[in-house]
Amino acid sequence: MANKQKSDQKRSAEITRRYFDFIDKHTNDVSSGRVSEFMELNQIARELAVSHKHLTDSVQKETQHHPCHFYDTKIIEKAKQLMADPQLSIAQIALALTYDPSNFSKFFKKFTGETPGAFRKKQKTNNT
Repeated sequence: MANKQKSDQKRSAEITRRYFDFIDKHTNDVSSGRVSEFMELNQIARELAVSHKHLTDSVQKETQHHPCHFYDTKIIEKAKQLMADPQLSIAQIALALTYDPSNFSKFFKKFTGETPGAFRKKQKTNNT
């Protein structure tokens, strides 16, 4: 029984690591235009050769958070990176991340507590 639990733990950790690697690459692929849209979680699970439920259970077991939490966080991180480029408008960044600009602002504010414009302004002030 102890070997089965160890095996399950190792598998869960491996699935979680592969998930993080996948969303890192996938987020970069979307923002650079190599891929036209973000995948749904069930599509990612398929790419990782596990069921949606198994992916969700494994990530939650390892991190105490749903996989979507990390997916959304990765998108926010990418948005923040892109906002460092003053040549890109907020609308361009939203579109690069496959969002309608108004929905992107709501999404960004939900996770950061501020609008993309306010975030960019604050970053600009902090960097001068």
